[in-house]
Amino acid sequence: MSSQAIREELCKYAQKTVSNKLVVGPGGNISARFEGKMYLSPSGFALDEIKPEQWVEVDIETGAITDIGLRPSSEVLMHLYAYRQNPKIGAMVHTHPPYCIAFTLVEKDLPIMFPDQAALVGRTVYVDYVLPTTDRLADAVVEKIEHSSILLGNHGLVTTGRNLREAYYRTEVVEESAKIFLIAKAIKEPKVLTAEETEEIASLESEAYRIQLLQKMK
Repeated sequence: MSSQAIREELCKYAQKTVSNKLVVGPGGNISARFEGKMYLSPSGFALDEIKPEQWVEVDIETGAITDIGLRPSSEVLMHLYAYRQNPKIGAMVHTHPPYCIAFTLVEKDLPIMFPDQAALVGRTVYVDYVLPTTDRLADAVVEKIEHSSILLGNHGLVTTGRNLREAYYRTEVVEESAKIFLIAKAIKEPKVLTAEETEEIASLESEAYRIQLLQKMK
């Protein structure tokens, strides 16, 4: 793996994020860690417009921009604090998925309802609305960064993973979970998995194998 490969991987998942309507316009931001640096989407760009050389390199320890060029995303502190707090995080995906946002307008606790959600994401936590792009939001996210998915009230979703693939697919699964919940809730109270059922899924050898595949870079 090289910094160039990381930049190309970021372009790949940025394009998937836009094509799957997890953001619109210049919304959202994604990043990946590599050798003490993070590579973050630049400010003012739609994610699918970013070229490999335009991802902004930031030193994680000092916060210094270590290459010449564009300004980092306005959510730079959220990404920076997360990498400092949890060395296991290799990538972060922050999006504005419509069903996730809709969910936060009416609920806070997203229950675990189906096997993919249980195995690939687990518990999704919630942060009350905080003004975007501020250190207050960065602090609020970092307080819960041990969880791999965080719903932001009236705002969107943050997911993390050991790599971009894992972080991105967690975004897809949480958005699908919010969609399923809202559809079911419109009819009657959804039946959710019990803690015991969730643990049984997590202990399956087949699920452990699938998770290992997601954690591989390619």
